Amino acid sequence: MSKTASPKKLAIQLTVVIAIIVLAVIAKRAVASETDGEISADRAAELTHMLKHDCGSCHGMTLKGGLGPSLLPEEFKGKNIEYIKLTILHGRSGTAMPPWKSIISERDAEWIAEYLYSGQINK
Repeated sequence: MSKTASPKKLAIQLTVVIAIIVLAVIAKRAVASETDGEISADRAAELTHMLKHDCGSCHGMTLKGGLGPSLLPEEFKGKNIEYIKLTILHGRSGTAMPPWKSIISERDAEWIAEYLYSGQINK
């Protein structure tokens, strides 16, 4: 019986090590995003892109409404940032609005809510 590992076994071990490193980097980034309270410029660009394209697919590409209601600031009269954030994270029961909590962090949802509330999206 040979004591050296076969090339196939080494390739599998190397793949597992690389996967663990990649997952650790992703997890560290997610935790940092969640706990820092700061949204980096890169993350803000990702969230803005997501907002325009993913949210825009239902709320209209200009966010003035479509399948879903308008996401312009006038729509949020009488509602606060927390309400918008919770809607993003948990969706709206009985509507087509899905929960996004498995894809974005609470801080990301709060940033999106603040961004929508400010009306910066169409400026």
